[in-house]
Amino acid sequence: MATTTKRAKPAYTCGECGWTTAKWVGRCGECQTWGSVTDSVPAQVGPRTTAVLPTRSAALPISEIDVDTARATPTGVDELDRVLGGGLVPGAVVLLAGEPGVGKSTLLLSVASNFARGVTAPATRAGGPPGPAGEARTVLYVTGEESAGQVRLRAERIGALAPGLLLASETDLATVLGHIDVAAPEMLVVDSVQTIASAQVEGAPGGVTQVREVAGALIAVAKARGVPVILVGHVTKDGTIAGPRTLEHLVDVVCQFEGDRHSRLRMVRAVKNRYGPTDEVGCFDLSEHGIEGLSDPSGLFLSHGGAAAPGSCVTVTVEGRRPLAVELQSLVAPSPLANPRRATSGVDSSRLAMILAVLHRHAGLRVADQDVYVSTVGGAKVTEPAADLAAALALVSARSERALPPAMIAVGEVGLAGDIRPVTGLDRRLGEAARLGYQRAVIPAGTGVTAPEGMILLEAEHIRDAIALAVGAEAERQSGSR
Repeated sequence: MATTTKRAKPAYTCGECGWTTAKWVGRCGECQTWGSVTDSVPAQVGPRTTAVLPTRSAALPISEIDVDTARATPTGVDELDRVLGGGLVPGAVVLLAGEPGVGKSTLLLSVASNFARGVTAPATRAGGPPGPAGEARTVLYVTGEESAGQVRLRAERIGALAPGLLLASETDLATVLGHIDVAAPEMLVVDSVQTIASAQVEGAPGGVTQVREVAGALIAVAKARGVPVILVGHVTKDGTIAGPRTLEHLVDVVCQFEGDRHSRLRMVRAVKNRYGPTDEVGCFDLSEHGIEGLSDPSGLFLSHGGAAAPGSCVTVTVEGRRPLAVELQSLVAPSPLANPRRATSGVDSSRLAMILAVLHRHAGLRVADQDVYVSTVGGAKVTEPAADLAAALALVSARSERALPPAMIAVGEVGLAGDIRPVTGLDRRLGEAARLGYQRAVIPAGTGVTAPEGMILLEAEHIRDAIALAVGAEAERQSGSR
């Protein structure tokens, strides 16, 4: 009897998230992106892989596995090592995503240069001499977005010229694999994965099919050779990693490189990490001389104007597991408009509206006919509720035109009933504030935390109590200075 082979139905795939459908649609049913659904090659129905004998190595008891080959190697950039969990693990595939111009290529060029020199200690300053060199290594840096000359100029500017750093400007996957076979590098950097394409696969570079093929080939090389691979990824307009979502599942580590284009601060967050924690944040200072890790970034978010001014209050936020002191500034001015302005920078506008309503209802603060502006110093972004109390005290200070004590911080969440709620990691926040020289802290009542040496804790149950304590501390300071 003749048998018939079931043919696969034609499929359409979204170029943003990888969602497939049997019929073409103008809008993706998964990520709701318009115009991203294109025709894809139908896959053959049924399994195509058969079992073969192991060719590389037989299965071993877990107690006999060598763990020395899986230990992380420091990159020479302490802040990146903090995020990765100690450094680069042999065979690990790291995906670093960020907006254009945020500094991804500059950071990876410094990492590649340090790795090629065998440097494990960071430079004392950006553009300065690196730490002591160890055993030299071979690093292959593949760029598909810039020419080799452009990368060479950047390397000269940031002091990243290393004898073992090999540079190749290629966009063909087969050629890249050939470079790997010839150079046999001990680390591979691909900038970026969306610019590399394979002639054996249909589709434009950066499409779902091409990204899967390129990523799959590079991951296979990393696992077979035990070579750490760093892939640079593009992001979409909404800030998510471009390409299919399966790319994030295939790699071992996914890092987000964040930063305001008008600020020097850059942050690296681990969204996924098979070799370390995902709650660590690395801070960097990007300048014309290169990129430098910041072990103490709190100074970027504090003003250094000397005497305290009305409308300013300092709080301590937690990024991952790292406490950062951030200064909130507010301005309250009479408004000529029927609907006064409410403008924010670095602060959630809806959170500001809630704080203003609480102050109006429970503290008698009248700002219905006033323009209100709230901003953070240094371009920091404050999203956690622990900064509510500092924002409220800054608004009260700006409205009354009375400055708060310069050596005081405020940490706490403000509820709709005007109560001050506890926040997580209060002991770490107070420890960071004490290290920076702050002597008073307005905190929620009943937390049971111990005051650091040299610091006085002012506990408040209600927003009215917090305002009274802050004003009383300022009055006490002024009376003591007379």
